[in-house]
Amino acid sequence: MTKADLVDLVAKKAMLTNKAARESVQALLDGVRDALKRGEKVVVTGFGTFSVRSRAARKGRNPQTGAAINIPARKTPGFTAGKALKKAIR
Repeated sequence: MTKADLVDLVAKKAMLTNKAARESVQALLDGVRDALKRGEKVVVTGFGTFSVRSRAARKGRNPQTGAAINIPARKTPGFTAGKALKKAIR
């Protein structure tokens, strides 16, 4: 499912125009992104939790040359599915 498919689904389910549904979906995604940028968790009960995960610095190898390189620490977004979502998929 693409973002456009999601917008169409929201428009049908909520009986909104495509423009209103697109703005609603974009507002939701922007809200999740902004909260993660601030380092907050986003909990959607029954669906799951979006959070920021930290990856430690580590050693790696350049696959072309085999030379050792340092991979810096970084933050990545993470998602943990909620109990209701897991049950619905089973």
